[in-house]
Amino acid sequence: MQIEIWSDVKCPWCFVGKRRFEKALADFPHRDGVEVTWKSYQLDPSLPDHYEGTEQQYLAERKGIDPDQVRQMWQHLAEQASGEGLDFDFDRIVVGNSFTAHRFLHLAKSHGLGDAAKEAIMSAHFEQGLDTSDIDTLVSLGTGIGLREDEIRETVTGDRFADDVRRDIEEAQTLGVQGVPFFVIDRKYGISGAQPAELFRQALDQAWQEAHPLVSLTQSADGPACGPDGC
Repeated sequence: MQIEIWSDVKCPWCFVGKRRFEKALADFPHRDGVEVTWKSYQLDPSLPDHYEGTEQQYLAERKGIDPDQVRQMWQHLAEQASGEGLDFDFDRIVVGNSFTAHRFLHLAKSHGLGDAAKEAIMSAHFEQGLDTSDIDTLVSLGTGIGLREDEIRETVTGDRFADDVRRDIEEAQTLGVQGVPFFVIDRKYGISGAQPAELFRQALDQAWQEAHPLVSLTQSADGPACGPDGC
């Protein structure tokens, strides 16, 4: 089973959704037959690498959200995140463009470390207040999961994997993705948002059953069996 997940590393619901999906997958009996691929998406491609202002200022100035509404939104998000074992600290978030971070994630994916990199970079952004657009931060995160420092620097200071990021974003547009996280199962089912773990589990069960239908091994009439009325 192939599962593709479009998300932005600076999207809080994407981190919550990651946890909820992981909970469903951990309880799925066929999880060893599931391949998860992380896909890039940018909520605000127009952001500079380093925005001069806080997250609250960014949401107020560029998104037009009232500061009081921002605080209410953060409180709700923090509560939801806490329920998934996450400790969001919105006051420490460093605002900036996520394109370089997505190229870093493609580098990690090329070494089979996509999930570890995704976890590290989202925790750095939402829980630790680190600048995930900063080269040294990405080097620290990358070497922490087993990537080579020279390859990380070569990637993030150049344009390696830039086309891969753009292809992911274009693919999302083709599929009609309008928000993240967005989960696609076997290119057949789409799940939008950080849904409850129970919904993810139901989707996994349904997709698996449809991909692996029971096949009768006999050509003859039904053999002896027991039913509600007896044997």
